[in-house]
Amino acid sequence: MIELLAPAGSMEALKAAVEGGANAIYLSGKMFGARAYANNFDEQCLKEAIEFAHLRNVKIHVTVNTLVDNSEIPALADYFRFLYEIGADAVLVQDLGAARLAQLVAPDLPLHASTQMTVNNLAGVLALQELGFSRVVLSREVTLKDIIHICRNSDVEIEVFAHGALCVCYSGQCLMSSMIGGRSGNRGRCAQPCRLPYTLVDKNNNNVLKDAGQYLLSPRDMNTLELIPEFIEAGVVSLKLEGRMKKPEYVAVVVDAYRQKIDSYYSHTEVQEDIQKNLSTYRFQPGPDSVSVSANVRYPDIFPGIFHNDFLFPQNFSHGPGVSDCHPLPLFPDRSLWEDPALHRSECILPQTHQLP
Repeated sequence: MIELLAPAGSMEALKAAVEGGANAIYLSGKMFGARAYANNFDEQCLKEAIEFAHLRNVKIHVTVNTLVDNSEIPALADYFRFLYEIGADAVLVQDLGAARLAQLVAPDLPLHASTQMTVNNLAGVLALQELGFSRVVLSREVTLKDIIHICRNSDVEIEVFAHGALCVCYSGQCLMSSMIGGRSGNRGRCAQPCRLPYTLVDKNNNNVLKDAGQYLLSPRDMNTLELIPEFIEAGVVSLKLEGRMKKPEYVAVVVDAYRQKIDSYYSHTEVQEDIQKNLSTYRFQPGPDSVSVSANVRYPDIFPGIFHNDFLFPQNFSHGPGVSDCHPLPLFPDRSLWEDPALHRSECILPQTHQLP
């Protein structure tokens, strides 16, 4: 059976995921995790989380997926030893140096390649396989066709993101937060500036995208409930749900929806309730402790298009030269905005606020 891998940024979220039917949980300690602003788990809480999960036959994968500075190597080595001793089932890493260090100090601790590694083809998967990784988390941009090809031609486990927020850039390659606010996404401190409202202006400071809304850099959330049979048949080992910055209520709803859909596939039965409606009607409002809430959450406007090469921005917005020439995903067929001469003359994207969370 395919693994349902749920996020946990707190003990409450972990319990919600386990009770909702997750087979495994990914979480972070207080160091070296790519979500430094989640509550996360100190050493004692990590021990308690692993004990709680293992008693319920649920695995714990610990994210150690920031880039590491030379001065941090001794602490990282101690951390890997600690995670192995308390029974972590795997660690996710981005930094190849960190991976090598883990193999030296805790050789029996399984290594998973984080999506921050930007692995999007078979050659990358095979390279990591040779380096001793037991699982690779593919880039979110990989299509279903390529996922099938990778699964059929590699021996490592393949994990894919199935639900949640999408970065506007390739995972692990974005420098926007670092350049604007001095908070590096590759060090776990992304300020999520792509979630802020922006205005695209021409050289005369005129708004050239008046009908596109404010959130020009914020993709719609991913929702692949209807693709679960295709993932299973492709050979995917684990379906990953995004949301370590989300509240326990969010985790509970999403895990329950995917659990029902997965179970219905294996039992050859239909899901009795409208789980898409459950996801669509659970709306999240920004608050003082919810910095992760996407500014562009548009339920039920979440969809699985990324795996079928569909563009992820709202359908009334199409961008092209002058906005983001290097975006990895194709454009909408409707290019009326893209072909507007004013758009080709646009020179910059001005944020409505320079304040980062």
